[in-house]
Amino acid sequence: MFSGADRSLSEAHFLMEGFMTTEGTEEHLSVYRLLPSMREFQLLHFDNSLVDLMRWQASGSQGQFPMEFTAEWGGHPRWTKSEFPTGNPSSPVLSCRLADLLRDDLERAGRLLPIRIENADADDYLLYVVELVADCLDTEKSSPADKLGRVQRSVFRPEALPADVPAFRPTGFPTAVCWNGWAVDLLNGLLGDQLEARLVWSEDPKDVPYPDPWGF
Repeated sequence: MFSGADRSLSEAHFLMEGFMTTEGTEEHLSVYRLLPSMREFQLLHFDNSLVDLMRWQASGSQGQFPMEFTAEWGGHPRWTKSEFPTGNPSSPVLSCRLADLLRDDLERAGRLLPIRIENADADDYLLYVVELVADCLDTEKSSPADKLGRVQRSVFRPEALPADVPAFRPTGFPTAVCWNGWAVDLLNGLLGDQLEARLVWSEDPKDVPYPDPWGF
């Protein structure tokens, strides 16, 4: 009999093998924003430590980003804790289970940092600081940034897209973590209804992006 951990590892290995066998025949590139599902899950709420992270991102990732983050759970105590518990586009958070399963891929684009969770038995969640910034946003075809720096309609240059990593930040919108389609498929397979994926851009013109992917 498999233990819970063994089943999770086996599941991730199966999903990764599935991707590896189809990677060479992938029809088109795609980019997503990821959020937690609106179903009944507990989510994490952060203090001002995320503001410091966004300042570091917006300033061109100069110097050292913050290393300490504090959050607390919100939602009904009887609800299950989400394994992707925040929709802040600058700072995705993953459970340690997910991070361990996908660590090799995730760390090719950034690093995983611990979170201190108030009134929790264990701080078993990690904030994913995506350090990779890619000059792949087609600023002429994309919509201009709004007052909050958000690009509502993003068009990427396929030849410049860092498709070999799970996530990146575009130079024209550095406070937004964008996820490549193959990584979204992996996370969807592991999380199911805990995750909402909004299509930001697709190389296939038949795919229709979410009308306001960075909105609430």
